[in-house]
Amino acid sequence: ISYKLYGIINGIDYEYFSPKAGTDIYESYTEKSLDDGKRKNKLALQSELQLSVDDEIPLIVMITRLTETKGIDLILHIIDELLSERVQLVILGSGDEVYESALRAKGEKFDNLKVIIGFDRAMSKKLYAAADIFLMPSKSEPCGLAQMIACSYGTVPIVRETGGLYDSIKPYGNGGNGFTFASCNAYDMLYVIHEALNTYKNKEQWVALMKKAATTDFSWSYSANEYKKLYEDTYNSWN
Repeated sequence: ISYKLYGIINGIDYEYFSPKAGTDIYESYTEKSLDDGKRKNKLALQSELQLSVDDEIPLIVMITRLTETKGIDLILHIIDELLSERVQLVILGSGDEVYESALRAKGEKFDNLKVIIGFDRAMSKKLYAAADIFLMPSKSEPCGLAQMIACSYGTVPIVRETGGLYDSIKPYGNGGNGFTFASCNAYDMLYVIHEALNTYKNKEQWVALMKKAATTDFSWSYSANEYKKLYEDTYNSWN
């Protein structure tokens, strides 16, 4: 019955989630100042979180519930291998105690990992603005908002190809705005993370990809037009 189904993703509030307004972030920026603006926000965040202050280190961020559905077990499976590389990872969220405890332990082991248990709306905006990569390996996701919010800040998403994540994020190399992986496999995810990190080394390509993400239209106006078209098509099919 798939031909009977039609999916429309949610929209986001661009007045609230906007680096232009600069609300709750270190320094405002626009699409024209995307590279410099994100660099300044990264340096400020690194300093606040007591990470190595270096704008050339790729910064990966997760803002999520710490549950199996959100793919936290995939992260834990490869986190030692990932953090052995020249990369920084910041995770903000709360959830199952087993995942909170495991991530706290990893945070004590690795200097390039910062785990913030709980939810801090102001900090979440700082993370969106400062990050180079937003990781969202959900096992299921009807729509998802975080990947769209990340794009609005010019942060490149890595998502699993499920539900609204794959509706909103298309793979780089095919004119897409991020990176994707298909299976619930930790090493498939790690492979794509490495693909993103290798692309990050090419400044010209990375800036173009950030701009592609930042200019993807996830407004409610776009979603409203999709609803309008669906209603019109449905009406016309019955008349």
